[in-house]
Amino acid sequence: MRIGDLAHATGVNRRLLRYYEEQGLLRPVRLANGYRQYADKDVAAVRHIRTLLAAGLPTAVIARLLHCVHDEGERMVPSSCPAMIDNLRHERARISETITQLQASQQVLEEMLATALSARA
Repeated sequence: MRIGDLAHATGVNRRLLRYYEEQGLLRPVRLANGYRQYADKDVAAVRHIRTLLAAGLPTAVIARLLHCVHDEGERMVPSSCPAMIDNLRHERARISETITQLQASQQVLEEMLATALSARA
């Protein structure tokens, strides 16, 4: 299938599909005319990429983990390969740290806003 067909099948625009290719997440065959030729398995790969992105994983991590997921029915299932477990733990810790930092920033903003509002009254 061509890129437009993949975009239609996945709901992901062509620009993003090209970006996924640049990041090494998709590897379409290049035809003699330069067109990309995608396989049916690429539909599932895009679905997996979207799920991993929604989990907060950066594309560099997804590139390392994409081979560690498969489908069971309509659901993406991570395998227990060591790379998957280690990377998920690392990303969970990174996201937790980011949440902590954002909560601290939110508290500072709350205090600044309270001070600004009380000075205005």
